[in-house]
Amino acid sequence: MTATHLPRRPVHALVLGLLLTLPAAAPAGEEDPVPAPPTLDAPLEPAGREPRPSAATQALGLPQGDLPRFDSGEGLALSVEDAVLMALEHNRSLAAEQLQPAITGTFEAVERAVFDPELFAEASASREESVRQFSEVNRPPAVSLSQREQAEAGLRQSLPTGTDIELTLSASRSERRDQISTTEQFTSRAGLTLTQALLQGARIDSNLASLRQARVDTAISRYAFRGFAESLVADVEQAYWDYVLASRNTAIFEESLEVARRQLEETRQRIRVGDRPETEETSALAEVALRRQGLIDARSQRARARIRLLQLINPPAARWDSRIQAEDTPTPDVPPLEPVAAHLQLAMDLRPDLNEARLQMHRGELEVVRTRQGLLPRLDLFITLGQSGYADSFGSAWRAVDDEGYDYSVGLQFSHPLGNRTGEADARRARLSREQTLESLYHMEQLTALDVQNAWYEANRTREQIAATRQTRILQEQVLETEQTRFRVGSGTALAVAQAQRDLLESRLDEMEAIIRHRQALTDLYRQSGTLLLRRGIEAPGDTRAETAY
Repeated sequence: MTATHLPRRPVHALVLGLLLTLPAAAPAGEEDPVPAPPTLDAPLEPAGREPRPSAATQALGLPQGDLPRFDSGEGLALSVEDAVLMALEHNRSLAAEQLQPAITGTFEAVERAVFDPELFAEASASREESVRQFSEVNRPPAVSLSQREQAEAGLRQSLPTGTDIELTLSASRSERRDQISTTEQFTSRAGLTLTQALLQGARIDSNLASLRQARVDTAISRYAFRGFAESLVADVEQAYWDYVLASRNTAIFEESLEVARRQLEETRQRIRVGDRPETEETSALAEVALRRQGLIDARSQRARARIRLLQLINPPAARWDSRIQAEDTPTPDVPPLEPVAAHLQLAMDLRPDLNEARLQMHRGELEVVRTRQGLLPRLDLFITLGQSGYADSFGSAWRAVDDEGYDYSVGLQFSHPLGNRTGEADARRARLSREQTLESLYHMEQLTALDVQNAWYEANRTREQIAATRQTRILQEQVLETEQTRFRVGSGTALAVAQAQRDLLESRLDEMEAIIRHRQALTDLYRQSGTLLLRRGIEAPGDTRAETAY
């Protein structure tokens, strides 16, 4: 197997503290009839769709260097930190999730556009011809023709203070023609209209509530992305250690199968020389069959762990049958755990879901402010000022704007629905939703404390199990050595040796599982406390407690 080594990135190296190296499992001998699990010779990506580094590499502060590619039949020498980096660059689910903050940010732009100035223009033309019929018989009807062309342009804007401003410039031409005379007049006007809300819509915090809610939604999407990235990193590490454990278990079963075969051959030799009865061969054969059975399961488990890891890291040009050589191996040396209180404090500040809940509560408070305006009647003050000019041409009309022609109007507009059931229902729903969100936040804080403590106790349990299983394995080796000695001198049986070998196999598997499960328990503890990305040196938005001032 050709192994391609990933380049190390010391700046973004994962802070693991416990790096392990697993030797490749020795291939079974030619006499081993245990087949390897079949593999699907197909690419991970559909035809014509090649994985490419996603924008998540920028969102997570990762270097955009070239990662190694490998074709079918080649393998990849992979450490757990390399697996995480590859997943962050090529995982399809992360590539889709990192678009969500950008999508949510577009709603913030929509709400901000409410206060953008608006340019408008209008042009129209009208023509009217009327006929007046007189009562006199001999008098012909009077025909009059009037036509009008008008153009208007202006700028309007709404302000957070509840003020609407509209500035207009208009020009018109009117002509009236009858049988006696023709009259033509050009008019120009510059006008300014101010409308100020006095009750409903007059508070700045209410008018800005929707914009601030959109900003909160954008912040929520960033914390959600951080939580997704943290879960992905945890899944990759869990899958990597599952593959390490499955590979190591396969190697242990292969070794134990070879030991069982040697014991079977030794038993047969002693039977041939008459040192043991023929019934001793049955125990040895059963032990070989049992080891073969375990090896089949171990190889299948290793294959499932491999394709799960491949799916998560999604390496370029890989196939479902691509091989992985795990570089990190388990070691029983583990550091002591930090106090559970420290993890609890970090979780209360850094857990993405908790910060999302805090922002949701703040969003509910903004909704209460927004709907509170619906309880008030609508009372607006409007002022309209205009200056007009009249002349026999457009140019002269604009020059005459400074003359004495002007207009103005001042007034109040009032409206209020009788009963106002809609406004009251909206305000009541906002208050109840805020209370519901607050209770949910308290409940989530309790669940966070429960999750962190459970994860801490599991990490502590697996840490203590490492020493216990190591001691068990050492004692089982001594028991096996004793039984083999008794068997060679004729005072023991093949069944006792087989039982000792079986106990040693189980103790070796238990020790390896305790070491791996401790690594996985630490990953889960860091994820529950919201510090996994920080401990792995991965930058992502949302690495501080949520601020509610938006």
